[in-house]
Amino acid sequence: MNRGAATTAGTGVSEAADSLNPMTGEFSIMEPTALTGLPEGVPDRLSEEGITELYPPQAAAVDAGLLDGENVVAAVPTASGKTLIAELAMLSAVEQGGMALYIVPLRALASEKRDEFERWEEFGVDIGVTTGNYDSDGEWLASRDIIVATSEKVDSLIRNNAAWIDNLSCVVSDEVHLVDDPNRGPTLEVTLAKLRRVNPGLQTIALSATVGNANEVAGWLDAELVESDWRPIDLKMGVHYGSAVNFTDGDQREVPVDAGEKQTAALVGDALDTVEDGVGGSSLVFVNSRRNAETAANRLADITRSRLTDGERNDLRELAAEIREASDTQTSSDLADVVANGAAFHHAGLSSKSRSLVEDAFRDRLVKCISATPTLAAGVNTPARRVIVRDWRRYDGEFGGMKPLDTLEILQMCGRAGRPGLDPYGEAVLLANNADTMDELFERYLWADPEPVESKLAAEPALRTHTLATVASGFANSRGGLVEFLERTLYATQTPAPAELERVLDSVIDYLVVNDFLQRDGDELVATGIGHTVSRLYLDPMTAAEIIDGLETYTETSEDDPTPLGLYHLVCRTPDMYELYLKSGDRQAFTEMCYEREGEFLGVVPSEFEDVRFEDWLAALKTARLLEDWAEELDEDRITERYGVGPGDIRGKVDTTEWLLGAAEQLAAELDIDGAVAIRKARKRVADGIKEELLELAGVRGVGRVRARRLFEAGVETRADLRDADKDIILGALRGKKTAERILENAGRRDPSLDDVEADSGAAAAAAAATGGGDGKGDGQANLGDFEWGPSTGTLALPIWTRFSDDSPRSPRRQTQWCRRSTRVSLSRRATSPLRLITRPGRSSAAKTSLRTAASSGCCTQRVGDKSTVPFRWESTKAPLLSWSGSTDAGRTIPPVLNSTPKRPWLRWSRPKSRPATTIPPVFGSFSISPIRNDKQPRALSLISFLNALRCSMWTSESATLARWRSWVLPQNGQTR
Repeated sequence: MNRGAATTAGTGVSEAADSLNPMTGEFSIMEPTALTGLPEGVPDRLSEEGITELYPPQAAAVDAGLLDGENVVAAVPTASGKTLIAELAMLSAVEQGGMALYIVPLRALASEKRDEFERWEEFGVDIGVTTGNYDSDGEWLASRDIIVATSEKVDSLIRNNAAWIDNLSCVVSDEVHLVDDPNRGPTLEVTLAKLRRVNPGLQTIALSATVGNANEVAGWLDAELVESDWRPIDLKMGVHYGSAVNFTDGDQREVPVDAGEKQTAALVGDALDTVEDGVGGSSLVFVNSRRNAETAANRLADITRSRLTDGERNDLRELAAEIREASDTQTSSDLADVVANGAAFHHAGLSSKSRSLVEDAFRDRLVKCISATPTLAAGVNTPARRVIVRDWRRYDGEFGGMKPLDTLEILQMCGRAGRPGLDPYGEAVLLANNADTMDELFERYLWADPEPVESKLAAEPALRTHTLATVASGFANSRGGLVEFLERTLYATQTPAPAELERVLDSVIDYLVVNDFLQRDGDELVATGIGHTVSRLYLDPMTAAEIIDGLETYTETSEDDPTPLGLYHLVCRTPDMYELYLKSGDRQAFTEMCYEREGEFLGVVPSEFEDVRFEDWLAALKTARLLEDWAEELDEDRITERYGVGPGDIRGKVDTTEWLLGAAEQLAAELDIDGAVAIRKARKRVADGIKEELLELAGVRGVGRVRARRLFEAGVETRADLRDADKDIILGALRGKKTAERILENAGRRDPSLDDVEADSGAAAAAAAATGGGDGKGDGQANLGDFEWGPSTGTLALPIWTRFSDDSPRSPRRQTQWCRRSTRVSLSRRATSPLRLITRPGRSSAAKTSLRTAASSGCCTQRVGDKSTVPFRWESTKAPLLSWSGSTDAGRTIPPVLNSTPKRPWLRWSRPKSRPATTIPPVFGSFSISPIRNDKQPRALSLISFLNALRCSMWTSESATLARWRSWVLPQNGQTR
């Protein structure tokens, strides 16, 4: 049935001479040249690509009327040719003079599909892709024949009355089973209903993995169902237990696990060692968290490293360097380290560039193994010979613990196994550590049918958004009209009794009327002006209500413009922003910050006794502080370390904030609320990651946050300065004549040429000092750019965490807590003597990152005090990373280490052989500290993470009646005092 299943370019077509069509039960042969209704030359092109026959599911789709405008639901496994089914339908629509729309669930998939479809441009088919800018009507797309977009973007285009929507003759919904997703599902469901309402003759093609109720989905879309479990190559699924993989068909494969070895490592090594057609097999490992993905990749790099050729090592080194250039964060550095050894990790915390580089290298077989979170299974084209599902449980807050994944999600992961045309077979393996677990995995996943797809439209947050949009877009103008429209949805198909949906609908209508988004006159409903704006801006009405209330409350109670932090906090507490979680210790720290900066908030701070509301408020504050740090030009590395996020998370938060503040600006203007200028500045600052002084420079095309800072520090502060300043200064600040000439041209300089111009060394030095000597390639800013450093006074302003002891007579017991205080530390330049800092594994990454950052700052040769000093030095590093020291003050020492547990110290010190390794140097030279009382002083600092990780504390010379600062040391007995 599946002889010679070779494929080309992922098109999903087979060379089989005869294949049994599982839909008809008959053998059918359908050659591409027999297809009609396609642009001239397309069938021949398919044949040239090596496609001699269509796969059975593809042939069945054609028989079902795919090329005749009929609706089709194709529920077939991954790699069974779903994309070609879509291409045939869209090309047929274009040939008949229509337009086609391809809806994808993820932005990353939009770019991937555009690249795939671009091969049809030689036949006169224009391809367009659109994913962002939710307040645009996408007029430029009217000239395109095939448009690729996310469901959210299509929904926004309908809300903005994109005229070309009426010209659509074919719509393809990829991964249509995601209507079951609580977040994205309702938007996809409503969007398909609206498109079919706008154009009753619209051909609808829905693509899906095999689901439990594909017939219901087909019934909803009035479509012919093409359902099959046929695959171009065999997929074997099983469970590894003991020393073998037990497959569902009864076969076994011996994969022994050596003493001390992990099951995953043994399976990855076995796949690489199983050579088929001259190459070993790649592996895709699914785990349940980002941290586990990174940890697994580190371990698996040991497996892949030993199996690389010299050529692959060279190529991987180049790839690792490209990943490091993509982002200057520790996450990217860690990724580059494992990629250089042939492994990788993949999760949403990576930058889009890093994810793309990893995916491409894996498809090219350069990267041998990826450990990933389940998001990679959601449609991105990364097939492997062996898929290993290591974690089949995931933490669920609502569930209250580790919850088993759905069968459909596991089967989606398993479907990634097998590369048609590259691998002769695919294997999907789950892991069990005992016989009972093995039996459970077979019953729960491998022998089970996938769950049915169920609509999530009746949830109030989803219905709230789409009810307003339905009225504002003219699809309904009464309650009865809304009910009639909702009858077109999957929810109505699955729920014959509409009472529950109507109950939620009435509650939503009441909310929209109370907040002046809708006006009600009996049964009639009309969107207000602000309601139309909220719908057009693609906002959740609750988000808009929160923003409007916050802006109005602030302008009524304050004459000052809102601060960036206040605005960031306002949008961070809306439903459209995913807040950061509060981790252990965060509540106290952000509670203190909440009261310190209470006057900046746009809204009333909840009482601490309102536990849930107050915690949500603090979570929004934590997210807002990340955004404020970004707008204060902290580099990505410091932000990722401070907040425990990845580069992709930062970019996502920044993009969402820019969108929400843009919406806030329009709402303020429409409602005549003061603060539009402050909102615009805050939006521009967070979009570019710059302080206010760089706003004008960053407005020049080609000038990002790093280049703007370099120019500013060299004395070029405005666009006019770019037109008038000496060229040698501009060249010294920017580095690179081509870049500088392009920026001068964008700034409007009459003669942007820099021929025969030499860079000014003073400008170059000033720019380098401001940006840590960076080359401007990354998004990072000065590593120590937020220090308040005065070379003439030798003073450095920095914040530290310190342990505070309250010895007040009113306190029956001494209360100890961690507090944050800013201090000034005197620095001077003197020779140093070496001291190595060795941290315990698992605690060292934050400290190492901070010290590496400090090493690149130019402060690494500076030290504290006038006496002998002790520089930090890592065991494997010859150059000191930072020199500093402490001294006695009134007989009290300032040790650098504290709060260690007796048996597992966080770190230990070693000096030359003359001193025991556990000895703490009692005196470190001169170390002067004085409090900074102005809370506006810069707080962020590379060393803050180091000091935080070591939980250091220091003495202060300031006397206090009720309190004093205490220093904690680690004596030789391991006890703290």
